Amino acid sequence: MSVEELVQRATEFDHVAPLNEASLMAIAARDTPRVDVQVTAGSEVVALAFAVGDAPVELVVDPRFRRGGLGHRVAASVLDDGETRFWAHGDLPPAQKLARRLGLQAERTLLVLRREGAPTVDVRVPDGVTIRTFTEADAEAVVAVNARAFATHPEQGAMDLADFRRRASAAWFDPEGLFVAERAGEVVGFHWTKIDPSTSSGQRDGGIGEVYVVGVDPAAHGGGLGTALTARGLQHLDAQVSVVDLYVEADNAPALAVYRRLGFAEHARDTLYAR
Repeated sequence: MSVEELVQRATEFDHVAPLNEASLMAIAARDTPRVDVQVTAGSEVVALAFAVGDAPVELVVDPRFRRGGLGHRVAASVLDDGETRFWAHGDLPPAQKLARRLGLQAERTLLVLRREGAPTVDVRVPDGVTIRTFTEADAEAVVAVNARAFATHPEQGAMDLADFRRRASAAWFDPEGLFVAERAGEVVGFHWTKIDPSTSSGQRDGGIGEVYVVGVDPAAHGGGLGTALTARGLQHLDAQVSVVDLYVEADNAPALAVYRRLGFAEHARDTLYAR
């Protein structure tokens, strides 16, 4: 069993993916990881600790090999090598227990919010702003706005043009689902939506959409642009799916207020544990 098969098996068992998108893209592209500890049984990979760049470590154990201390041994070996931060996607009880045994503390929480069967939203675009769909000519401007909007965000703020193009080459990418806000000829915000084809059956009630990224230039804050962009993307998603997810920092009160007004509620959470 390959790493990809291990991830799929764990995802099906836990109902949450053990690795995030950046890690999955790095594995698919055969990028060189910072951490790559694999435990095998015969020809099968049954446990993995993985990290790329300066991202926290992600750990996954084959469900058939759990409850025997394998996860603890892998995590402890990574700690011994100097790693101190671990993502627990879904923050499942076994991950919480492992964190306690290793003396790790919750440092950051990323909420997964979900919107199901919510009423259609209205789009109220601020004066002087136009919201339209993405064209290739917008790529550099979108990356620049993303950098300013997420300057303090440890993952999203690092997206460069190469990262953007890698994501845009994925099977799920649809330029009609990437909305760009323009004012006086300048891009001031965007909403990138996502529908994972692996969750879709071709019917409106068969897939899961995602508010993938909403970025607003700090110079355009305070005028309702973020709400307008979110609503425009939701209109696009609502026409195709009945369930929409998004990720937001648990301490981002302004964003949480917007999303809750739009019908989102907490569905799950990812926790960053650190020593």
